[in-house]
Amino acid sequence: MGQNDHDIDTKEPAKKVNTPYDDVFRTLLNDCRMLLLPVLNEVFGEEYTGNEQILYSKNEHYLNKQDGEEDERITDASFVVVGKVTKSYLFECQSTSDSSMLVRIFEYATQIALDEGAIIENKLKVTIPNSAVLFLRSTRNTPDKMQIEIETPGGSVSFDVFVMKVKEYDLNQIFEKDLLFLIPFYIFNYGSQKQLEELEEDSEKLEALENEYQLIVERLNALTEEGKLSAYYRMTILEMSGKVVENLAAQYEKVVKGVKDIMGGTVLDYKAKDILREGEMAGKKEMVINMHKDGVKEDLIAKYANVSIELVRKWIGLQPV
Repeated sequence: MGQNDHDIDTKEPAKKVNTPYDDVFRTLLNDCRMLLLPVLNEVFGEEYTGNEQILYSKNEHYLNKQDGEEDERITDASFVVVGKVTKSYLFECQSTSDSSMLVRIFEYATQIALDEGAIIENKLKVTIPNSAVLFLRSTRNTPDKMQIEIETPGGSVSFDVFVMKVKEYDLNQIFEKDLLFLIPFYIFNYGSQKQLEELEEDSEKLEALENEYQLIVERLNALTEEGKLSAYYRMTILEMSGKVVENLAAQYEKVVKGVKDIMGGTVLDYKAKDILREGEMAGKKEMVINMHKDGVKEDLIAKYANVSIELVRKWIGLQPV
């Protein structure tokens, strides 16, 4: 074993402790899913235009253990993008690096591949999803890319785990590249204890931070006025930004108040969710009908639209003959 090699302790499966930042990450994925396409373009070099569909797979996966029991794992995001071609993705959010992260990604990726796999004659065919990690915090030692290598009797195979770091994007880059998904996590650029203490104690530095967030609000407002960003997406970005600041800077009252006053004051009731729910079923019906036209099987349509097969059949039956 080389000097830089490390043994992996597999006695206990790798588990992830969820944080408020994971909750924000999932909220963005579920409520503002189209913000994800520019992120995929940036991380994987895709060329998505915004006309694609994002279909989420189940978050809960059950890993089979040697004693016959199952161990539940919850991924941050497992989804499929349907465009000119269909691709599956695994996208994880990580606030700090830890030694078990690659083990978790391997567990998730292989279980997702198995869940979506198929036995064709005497062959089991599985597809590893395109995998990436969003690092909310990073240092000079944080890798730009990671890799998982598997030795098999037939030879060695490997796949890359791509890395995105919040710290690498300033406000201009975020807006120029349409990476609005990163805005709620922007405060992590000032997330060290030393930086937060300086902001709390130095009024000029705090004012500079507040000016940055004022600029964020103004640019989001401009996008909404131009019809490039829905009012719902804008509201969600502001709401989630406030939640991240509340948690990251919980001990620094001036920082929290300064940023949240600009981002919309006290926590919003998030009434836009009610508006979203009203149109959700209509959107799902349209998705079901389009997938049926594309020849997708009813059970897969039900799975990706998260509705019953009975409802799928009802909606398909309502199509004009």
